[in-house]
Formats: sequence, C-alpha cells, structure tokens
Amino acid sequence: MLGNFQRSELRIEVPATARMIRDQLLLPSALTKWLFPQQMSFSSQDLLTVGTKFQTAFGPVVVGCQVDRVNSQCLRLLLSQGVDGYHEWYWGEGWVQSRLEGISLLPLNLYQTATLLRLRESLKLAART
Repeated sequence: MLGNFQRSELRIEVPATARMIRDQLLLPSALTKWLFPQQMSFSSQDLLTVGTKFQTAFGPVVVGCQVDRVNSQCLRLLLSQGVDGYHEWYWGEGWVQSRLEGISLLPLNLYQTATLLRLRESLKLAART
C-alpha cells in the first residue's frame, strides 16, 4: 500500500444522547445522510452488524469497510483499498470519540475532523426535532 502511516484520535462534545449517536453511526440510512456527498454502498439497509461490508468513496478514492466490532457504545471498521487500517468510534451521553489509524495518501486527520463536525451538526438537527 502506498502512502504514509497516520494515526489520529479526536473526541468532541455533542448535543445528543448515546442512543441518538448510536443510531447516526449504525443505521446505513442515517450514515448516508450526514456523510453526504460522500458516496456509500451497502449490501443491506439494516443496522450495521459484525461482518457487514460496504464501500465509501471520496471522489475517485474508494475505501472498503468491514464491521469488525459493534455494540451499544462502540463501532470498529476495518478499512482496505484507499486506506489500509481501521476506524473506531466510541460514544456516550454527550460525547463521541473517533480513532483512525492507517496507511493512505489521503489526509486522514482532515477527513476525521470534517466527519466529526458533520456528525455533530447532524445530531444538533436531530435534537431539534
């Protein structure tokens, strides 16, 4: 795999319950909304479970994802193709944490920061309804 080894861990406060965060991260229909315009393809539109595989694309770069671990407060994705590594999510009442590690030509820290900010905005909107 070409690229640089990168590691980043970020945690932010969000105006949401643990259940709201869980739904935004584990429901494919919610993921595709708050990650738009990032393109995602799921084999199933149900809740993400261990073994679920899907692809996401950032322009011409495609990243394969496979759910490695999932529970009420954790999601771990194994990444391949455009990023060789993993992305872990942890959450609780009012906070979410993202840990991303891998080899890639993409600036992973920039992607991770943008993703967390988009998730926070999505949760703000969901909390208003």
